[in-house]
This record gives sequence, structure tokens and C-alpha cells, in this order.
Amino acid sequence: MMFKRICKITFITHGATVHSLEGIICDTLKYPKLNEFGEEELEKVCEYIEKRGVAYDRIYSSPAACCTQSAQLIAKMFKRKVEIIDFPNRNHGEWNGLSYSDLYSDDGPSLIIETPNNGESFEKFNRRVSDMIDKLVNINKGNRIIIVTHPEIVQSVLAKALSLSPENQFKFLIKTGSLTQISYFENWSSVIYSDYVPL
Repeated sequence: MMFKRICKITFITHGATVHSLEGIICDTLKYPKLNEFGEEELEKVCEYIEKRGVAYDRIYSSPAACCTQSAQLIAKMFKRKVEIIDFPNRNHGEWNGLSYSDLYSDDGPSLIIETPNNGESFEKFNRRVSDMIDKLVNINKGNRIIIVTHPEIVQSVLAKALSLSPENQFKFLIKTGSLTQISYFENWSSVIYSDYVPL
């Protein structure tokens, strides 16, 4: 029996920035932009996509500068426009500017699932990500689409697809300049691959 796929999404994480290389939490939209290494990562992503020869119907991007800059490089290859969507990274409140290592203990990401002052709760963030994916799948029935976004959002998407607990969500290593692909069906989804970094 063949399952009828509704939509296939390739999630592409933005290229490296000065903050991502140092593990700094950042939810600012205008800064930082890609650094030289991040541009090289996206060049490799574009080469990989071009070699596969698969057509994509739409290209979406989170609003942060590092995402839109990455998406423009991909869109240029496809001669398509980028659709900026209301899909920001988690609002980390008072954690903005700290390093992830500041929030991790010897037992793992014990603090990151808590709610920072003036920030977004983990539950609200995951629900927001889930609602946006449901919306995009619904308006892209029969399509293959690309979403250029943040590693943390890809972790949330994978956690939903695999029914993982919040404590296990951050055990996915999602690097900058990586690809994750998920097929969406009527009431379930299938992870094709995750965190693939083209050589």
C-alpha cells in the first residue's frame, strides 16, 4: 500500500554567524548576518540541491537576517522569490546573549526547557512552530517546499514528528548549513533525513 504524501518540506538551517560559532543565544532579527564560513556553508547547500535536480514550488524564510540572507542565495539558484514568514526563533528573554553552555548542566539541557524572564515558554514555542508547519502543509498540498530557518526550530519540528519529550528535543544536533527533510501525510509525518551537511 502506498501512502499519499501531502507535502514534502526540506528545512535548511541558516549559515554560520559569529554567534552560532561561539554558541551564543541570539533572537535578534537584524544581527548577526552570515560570516564567511556561513556563506561557504550555503554555497555547498546550493551545490547539493542543484546536483539533485529536484524542483521546489516555494521557498520560505524565517525573518532573521541570517535566514533571509541564506534563503536569498538559494532562491537565486532557483530564480524564485523568497517568502518571509512570521516564523522567528524562540524569544529567549534574559538569556539572549548568553551561551548555550551557560544553560546546560552535567545532566544535559536542564534549564533550556524552562521559561526565561521576558521570554517565551518552551510549550508556547513548540506550539507556535507546530501551528506554522500545519499551516504551511495545508496551503502547500502536493508541493515540495523549502523553509530556511533556525536550528532550534528544526529541533522542534523533529520532536513533533517523532513524538519526543521536551527533555529529549535538544538531543538532536542540528548544525548551521544543514538540511532536514520530512514528508507530511494526513495524520503523521516521516523523517527522511536530518542534519545532513553537504561536503
